[in-house]
Amino acid sequence: MSAPVPEEASFFTAVGGEPTFRRLVAKFYEGVAADPLLRPMYPEEDLGPAEDRLTLFLMQYWGGPNTYSASRGHPRLRMRHAPFRVGPAERDAWLTHMRAAVDSLGLPEPQHTMLWDYLERAAYFMVNTMDPTEPTR
Repeated sequence: MSAPVPEEASFFTAVGGEPTFRRLVAKFYEGVAADPLLRPMYPEEDLGPAEDRLTLFLMQYWGGPNTYSASRGHPRLRMRHAPFRVGPAERDAWLTHMRAAVDSLGLPEPQHTMLWDYLERAAYFMVNTMDPTEPTR
């Protein structure tokens, strides 16, 4: 009889679980709160509900609890963002704040790069309005 093979830890667990994702998203929304381009995209006076939704989504995506889907259904990210103009300027502002947030975590490699690569791809995916002078990727 062979010994059981330990399961590889999920990304969620490897980076420190819920506290890490809460720090990431809190730092991100600090930047959003002061951003003249992004802040108006959040209709709620308090950014707390948006912060909770992003935290739960990212935790679930990276292997944490499925609280996001249990409470909100399938993520349908593009559909949920369709009412908002997301062009290259909004994408770049979002990425600026998210980069600061990711860097603030001090994650080791390869987790830092894995997280950043996903977030960067997601930001490009969310663009729904193109500036004709913006090169496509």
